[in-house]
Amino acid sequence: MKGLNLSQRVKTLRNLKGMTQESLAENSGLSLRTIQRIENNKTEPRGDSLKRLAIALKTTPDDLLDWAIQEDKGYLTLMSLSALGFLFFPVLGIIIPLVFWILKKDKLKHVDKIGKSILNFEITWSIIFFSYFILIFLALFSRVMTHIGPSSILKIYIPIIILYLYNFTIIIVNSIRISKNKDTKYIPAFRIFK
Repeated sequence: MKGLNLSQRVKTLRNLKGMTQESLAENSGLSLRTIQRIENNKTEPRGDSLKRLAIALKTTPDDLLDWAIQEDKGYLTLMSLSALGFLFFPVLGIIIPLVFWILKKDKLKHVDKIGKSILNFEITWSIIFFSYFILIFLALFSRVMTHIGPSSILKIYIPIIILYLYNFTIIIVNSIRISKNKDTKYIPAFRIFK
């Protein structure tokens, strides 16, 4: 899609936003006929019309003129690796990829799909991780664990180590898969972002 002309850009961006020609006409204040003429490359919007289209499509006139969906494997790999933020604090594994996803989801090919997969996986992992801590906390208070010795502490940390290693492995494997143009598999994952 690199090098799309303006008519194709408007149509593609309108479709990405889930808008019909009628809704774009209504939101921009332009006539349906004008939208059709722009998308059929029979007229090119200038000045006020371009500004209205950009506002309706939630972009800027400059972005609309320069906009094209491109593929950037480096960005995709970096977005995948950004989930390693969980190593410092579990929620960073969600926040950092979320920022990457929001910045380029409509600009780069595959960012939307892979970003949602990463976020769904990291949210699922965080739910499992924090649920484990809640269970340990409840076990301590319900006196199931009356005597905590060195072996008990080790048993508590083993699932945490396994969870961290699993998350780390999934991120690294998928980052390699992205760099080799292969499909990614972030599992398990609740479908929060669809």
